[in-house]
Amino acid sequence: MLVTHGTTFRPCPEVALTIGNFDGVHRGHQAMLQRLTQKAHAAGLMSCVLTFEPHPREFFDPLNAPARLTSLREKLELFAAQGVERAHICRFDAGFARLGAAEFIEKILHRGLQAKWVLVGDDFRFGAKRAGDFALLQQSAAGCGFEVAAMDSVTVDGVRASSTAVREALAAGKLEWAAHLLGRPYSISGRVMHGEKLGRKIGFPTANIRMKHNKPPLAGIFAVELHGLGEHGLQGVASLGVRPTVSDSGRAVLEVHLFDFDEHIYGHNVQVDFLHKLRDEEKYPDLDTLTRQIARDVENAKAYFLTATDPKCPTTKTP
Repeated sequence: MLVTHGTTFRPCPEVALTIGNFDGVHRGHQAMLQRLTQKAHAAGLMSCVLTFEPHPREFFDPLNAPARLTSLREKLELFAAQGVERAHICRFDAGFARLGAAEFIEKILHRGLQAKWVLVGDDFRFGAKRAGDFALLQQSAAGCGFEVAAMDSVTVDGVRASSTAVREALAAGKLEWAAHLLGRPYSISGRVMHGEKLGRKIGFPTANIRMKHNKPPLAGIFAVELHGLGEHGLQGVASLGVRPTVSDSGRAVLEVHLFDFDEHIYGHNVQVDFLHKLRDEEKYPDLDTLTRQIARDVENAKAYFLTATDPKCPTTKTP
């Protein structure tokens, strides 16, 4: 997939385009991307997604912006997996925030990306103060030489598929429902880094995963699968949180203990799939108490995997 950046454009093929933040690339986003790639193929255009970095809400109100579901790299990988041929990233800064809706259409969509077909969501807004909407795109389409189409919301079991719905499910520990909205397990990717080696000292060595953002959308102890170290995923138990028993930094850390695994994997890029929440994070009076609880977590995670592979015990997906 071709990845381009900025508001200065080099010559590229004309595109069928969709626009948005696409945080999580959930099933609603996937339906939009499928429609985009089908249209691009039929019209002989390059399929292209225009997205923004950082998320506009992170620019305007960083302290209250929602937790990200995907890093930029993860989002681009998901675009490519959906068959998108090009992703264009506009840096959302003060200059871009001042760009008027009409100027956005002329400068970015028409002259910059050479859009010939534009697909947007039914609630799409754009330009300074969110002044632009679908009606303005329609008014500008003929003069700029492109067609416009709107995509209705996608529902999953009667619930609108949205990044907000996924965040709410993750925050509530409803990982199976989040996976149903996403069309895959929720995951975090990152590089395995050196940690404090505390897990090894207490008999439960962990892989410490560097996260791109320090505000994950979920916290607690989880049954997980780790991918990126071989052909098959490796089962384990993960802790995602601030580790109150051993640290007062307040910084979120992702640690994964893999079952029956003792290899050095520092520097590897891995993906952690969160399959089931076991419990919330807790503070314990000492390391011995923490160690005993970790042993119980390992047993509970192993029991989950035994149950999950039993066809008599299907995973429940309910909102």
